[in-house]
Amino acid sequence: MAPTNASLNADAENALLGRPTLADLQGDNHYAHTARKTWLDKKKSPKVQQKIVKEELWDHLEQDGFAFGQLLLLEQLQVLEGYLWPGFSEDSSNYHILLIILILNVKRRENLPSWDLLVNKSAEFSTLFRRILSMTVDTSLSLLVRTQLITFMIGAFQSLDNGIVRKECAPLVSIAIWHNLHSDASRERRLDQNPTLKKAWRAAAKRYDAADEPTKSKLRFERTWLFTLMLDFIDKISDDKQVASQDNLHYCERLLEFLTDLQSQLPTRRHVNSLIQNLNLLIIIKLSPLCEKEGSGLFRDLATLLQHYTYFPIDDQSGQQFSTVEYHQKHDAKLSNLQRIIIKGYQSKLKVLALSNLGSVNNNEETRAEFESLSDDDLRQLCSQFGLRITYPSSSLIQDRELILNILLASLERHHTFQESIGGMPILPTDSILYEASLMRNAEYNGSRPLAVPKLNLQYLSMGDFLWRSFILHRSESFYEIRNHIEDTVKRMQPRLVGTSTRFEGFSRLALPIAKPAILDVAPPKVGESKPAIVRSEVILDVQRLNSGVRREWETLRPDDVVFLVGVHAQDDSLANGNGYTYGDASRKHGIKYIRCAEVLQVQDEKGRPLREQQTRPEDGYERRVRQRRIILKVDTVAYSADIKGAASAATEVYESINLIVRRRARENNFKSVLESIRRLTLSDIPVPSWLQEVFLGYGDPASATYQRLSNRLKSIDFRDTFLDWAHLIESFPGRTIEPSEEAQSSFGPPYILETMTEEGHEEAPRPSKKRRRDQEDVPTSARTKKVLVSTYKPPNTGPYPTDAPRLNSVRFTPAQIEAISSGTQPGLSIIVGPPGTGKTDVATQIINNIYHNFPSQRTLLIAHSNQALNNLFRKIVALDIDERHLLRLGHGEEELETEASYSKHGRVESFLENGARYLGEVDRLAKSIGAPGAHGNSCETADYFNLVYIKPRWKQYWDVVATGTQDAQDIITAFPFHDYFSNLPSPLFSENASRREVVDIISGCYRHIEKIFSELEDIRPFEILRNSRDKANYLLVKEARIIAMTSTHAAMRRQEIANLGFHYDNVIMEEAAQITEIENFIPLALQNPQELKNEHSGKDMPLQRVVLIGDHFQNSPIIQNQAFSQYANLEQSLFLRFVRLGVPTIMLDAQGRARPSLAELYKWRYPALQNLPNVLTDPEFQTANAGFRYDYQFVDVPDYKGKGESTPSPHFVQNLGEAEYAVALFMYMRLLGYPASRISILATYAGQRALIRDVLAHRCRDNRLFGMPRTVSTVDRYQGEQNDYIILSLTRTTRPGYLRSLRRLTVALSRARLGLYILGRRAVFEVVPELHAAFELLFQRPDTLRLVTGELQPTARVLNDDVGEGVEMTGVEHLGQYVFEMTQAKVEAIKKGEGLLPPEEKVVVGDDDEDDGAGVIDEELEEDLDDPVQVE
Repeated sequence: MAPTNASLNADAENALLGRPTLADLQGDNHYAHTARKTWLDKKKSPKVQQKIVKEELWDHLEQDGFAFGQLLLLEQLQVLEGYLWPGFSEDSSNYHILLIILILNVKRRENLPSWDLLVNKSAEFSTLFRRILSMTVDTSLSLLVRTQLITFMIGAFQSLDNGIVRKECAPLVSIAIWHNLHSDASRERRLDQNPTLKKAWRAAAKRYDAADEPTKSKLRFERTWLFTLMLDFIDKISDDKQVASQDNLHYCERLLEFLTDLQSQLPTRRHVNSLIQNLNLLIIIKLSPLCEKEGSGLFRDLATLLQHYTYFPIDDQSGQQFSTVEYHQKHDAKLSNLQRIIIKGYQSKLKVLALSNLGSVNNNEETRAEFESLSDDDLRQLCSQFGLRITYPSSSLIQDRELILNILLASLERHHTFQESIGGMPILPTDSILYEASLMRNAEYNGSRPLAVPKLNLQYLSMGDFLWRSFILHRSESFYEIRNHIEDTVKRMQPRLVGTSTRFEGFSRLALPIAKPAILDVAPPKVGESKPAIVRSEVILDVQRLNSGVRREWETLRPDDVVFLVGVHAQDDSLANGNGYTYGDASRKHGIKYIRCAEVLQVQDEKGRPLREQQTRPEDGYERRVRQRRIILKVDTVAYSADIKGAASAATEVYESINLIVRRRARENNFKSVLESIRRLTLSDIPVPSWLQEVFLGYGDPASATYQRLSNRLKSIDFRDTFLDWAHLIESFPGRTIEPSEEAQSSFGPPYILETMTEEGHEEAPRPSKKRRRDQEDVPTSARTKKVLVSTYKPPNTGPYPTDAPRLNSVRFTPAQIEAISSGTQPGLSIIVGPPGTGKTDVATQIINNIYHNFPSQRTLLIAHSNQALNNLFRKIVALDIDERHLLRLGHGEEELETEASYSKHGRVESFLENGARYLGEVDRLAKSIGAPGAHGNSCETADYFNLVYIKPRWKQYWDVVATGTQDAQDIITAFPFHDYFSNLPSPLFSENASRREVVDIISGCYRHIEKIFSELEDIRPFEILRNSRDKANYLLVKEARIIAMTSTHAAMRRQEIANLGFHYDNVIMEEAAQITEIENFIPLALQNPQELKNEHSGKDMPLQRVVLIGDHFQNSPIIQNQAFSQYANLEQSLFLRFVRLGVPTIMLDAQGRARPSLAELYKWRYPALQNLPNVLTDPEFQTANAGFRYDYQFVDVPDYKGKGESTPSPHFVQNLGEAEYAVALFMYMRLLGYPASRISILATYAGQRALIRDVLAHRCRDNRLFGMPRTVSTVDRYQGEQNDYIILSLTRTTRPGYLRSLRRLTVALSRARLGLYILGRRAVFEVVPELHAAFELLFQRPDTLRLVTGELQPTARVLNDDVGEGVEMTGVEHLGQYVFEMTQAKVEAIKKGEGLLPPEEKVVVGDDDEDDGAGVIDEELEEDLDDPVQVE
């Protein structure tokens, strides 16, 4: 049946506006047809035909206004890779170049690699770039096209880490652009400020003079390019005719974004800032018709952001940030200069201004009135003497007296520093803040226009700049999440208008209807403030209809938790359909009238008594009926003060309208403490360590912070148990000579002390700290250091008891791991890249172990993104020879740690006290053994007295005799004073034939055991003295613990509290560093206050010695909810990834020991150097086949189920019932074969699919002992860092690949399985995506229908490569469902006959957060299908 015109039109509209689907790529639309005819599936790159470029591609795109859907379709049809770029040459047409630009912009907008294809042809790229530069200033091109060209330039200047891009961009912002300053005098003033500038200016002049004519022409174009752009921009914002055009507005917005990007990085800002200020660009923008035009809100916001960077308090040349005082002093010096000019020539006319206090001279009406007395000529002359440009070659700019006066006044304006601005920004949002236009624009970002938000770049102007950007972005992201949460909660509450009041007919466990809050107390303002000191309010909760679980969640609100008081006024449907992003429309659409924040002070029962924890859980299990709970709140005082001032003139007071209280889950509701931490850091100028500062900001030599370049690098390192034997030592240093020390002429066992030597035999000196280009190759360490000098020592005897024996490492580290451990043990910055299964945690643990033993006085801070990763680290740390009293785990999640001891603060305190009692018992036993009278084990103090009076003198007397060397072994044994104490050993203390040396070693160990008792008691003594539990916990953190672990979120929340305690540390080790946002990477470096420098340099510095970042930037980046912040502002950038992009040396771990080699091949394309450890090649579990499966991995093509593929019941909530049923049927099949549920995980690429799979499991498996539940049902994003033996993966999408085009997510998805991976998806969707080809090529080499092997149970004796034929083919969901159904019936019958047993019950974790992602939200049609069995009737 032929499609109707209506369906064809709908398809065309979808291609224009929506994202291309599989049907678009394979259909008969114009672009797909052209691609198949011209470049797809061609063996050779076809020659570009200009007719096709112009008529078949360009004209069609132009006709539809360059619709993004069409451009994305062309990008996915590989027009750039297959046609445009291979056919590019110097003779290519402008249309050809513009098409390349359009596709490159699409790739950048989609976060796809955009430069990889171009950099391999540097000469062609240079030609392309020059052509693009010429077109950007070609005013004959349409503004739509020029906007795309400027967008390309924005991408280029954001990719300066790429060598060929940097080479082309650098001349455009060099010092040569100062030829465009309005006068020689103005330029000379700037050159005189820095001798380096004069040198650079002379070098540029010499280069120009020595060039031939074509080169001179090129140099002239480069130095005038930016100036020409800005003059054209001035024309466009000043011309009334052009101002009316939307294309003109969009072009000007993009140009402002470009200028802001140039101003926000020091290398591009150095000379550009002077040109922008010389052009008086900001005041011209402010006065322009475009700025005053209605609908130019984004343009005005972008201009404000440009102004922020233009007047940023920094020295443009040195990068030194000015303090607030220094910045204002510089402005005062400028005003003083003006007053001197006035006194010399204009005193009679401007006498008041000449004698005014500098603080009163500003851009205000009084100053304007003073200048009005000057004639036009005087005004021009004064501006000229003051160094201001007042003439322009622009034809549209009205160059009258008003412009000159405004330029002069603008130069006098006193600008606030970023610290002053950030101090007044509220952290607690209100409705007007949440729905202000700028935030709503961010929420609706689609990439077509810029945003007025700062970006996280490769480089920052200063530490203050980095912190300011981070605060602005995290505040906006937090407010976005809060607004979405409140809107979703209000929607679930279903407000309905009944008469004139609002009734809530729905339910949410995160909200309760309330009467208006009662204001209990308003404290007067503090001195110097206008807002109340505190406003206390009471809210009464009606909880009688809540089930006990939900009620308990409200009862366990903690002090300082933020809740939201919402005034909801239900609207008629006709009034609730606002569009656009104005505050009134957006909030009214949801019925939200007011939003105020409050912090919990106390939760009370119905009688007003504080509700204690034990009251929330009845001891007898009987739930008593509870009617009310009271919450005492601390209302946002800033908002309250504004409300009270407005209430006098407003008809309705805000708090009279509050009728709903909304809360958030604890792990989501930490925004206030995190934002306060970032703001305090911004205001306090906390530095990073001086040796790390330049690298952190992105300047200088990227390798300057590595240990090879630091003067305090260690000459030798005691590696203790890092090496297992001499052979391990030899194989760990390939290409180097291992030379025993002079004392040992042959090989010997560990421990080893290593000293690295150069070829001449001298210790390698650190390189001079001089700057180099980022593309300069660093000389490998192995090439400079050929010899490793090895020595050893005999470890001291630690005592005769089995518990005294040290716990040693058993991991045979690879050479790459040894390099990482060595670098992490040395001072400086270490970046360790760990592909899946390469032992990142083992490396981190050994680094900690080495630091702990080599530097007993140093303290190490251990940071991870998740509790899971932190607990994995802790499990391995406690297995090494690290005293548990020096370990501390802060934050929640410690309860999930599967160890006998508790490592939380209070757990550690209890452990200290318990150990104290045990050790005091040992003191009593020791006293009894030597016959010392008295109660020596009463306290730590009496024990210390006993040690000083009895033990030490007795041992000294004995040891002095032994040290003379006159006694033989038997005499030493006979005289040993502690025989009775050690009589409880499981075996005799001394063997019969022990030599004198052996006996001395044993008695030394015995005394070390005794010494340890008293040293432990000495550490425990403060806990005896301190009475307050908080004081004990704080003492533990500040004084006792040497390895302190916490999540990055906990560090951000508690930063100020921890720093105020005087906490200090020397080393930071960060796991999962590539998953942590950049500010969360930074805050752990600043958890302590800086210390005064004790050398010739003045000031303060952070006493950090080591920063070790461990992660994998090829896997998932930090998860950011708002696309505007993740893609446009680059908030998903981690410090780890930025360091890698900057060229900081990294160490790549290169051998995996997690997965079968065949499974590792699925992601080896991402890690070309990845090898397999011997265990995965030889261990039986990796050689044995998966019972019941023909293959150890397979891609299963899942067709539509009941005529339906993917569905989207709510935005971004993608589900696929066919794949969900298939995944569950596959899980049931595995359980019937005997696979333990704990060894199976089911993953989905979307939260909606995870919710659906859980519901299918609940219907079919949860209450059935035959099946139970898998260990985990999770999304791919949340499962990063975890693994399981068998993974069932649902890709979900059936029309387009979705975010699996992100190679990071695909890498995570393919690398979670150890023994078996079964991927469910739609083959046709993924095989056409070029980015995914390397991964799916291996998958598609095997059949895409599930192949089973019958007659097997788990475990099987079949070896992986045994030939069992092609196996039994499962043709679809129904076929597998029928097969599992029949197996289940047979199993049940066998159990009934006594021929089989039910599998044991297993405790498994269903998921990580059951209800925060919409679990249980299922399409109604899917709900009906779910009730049907998946089987063939």
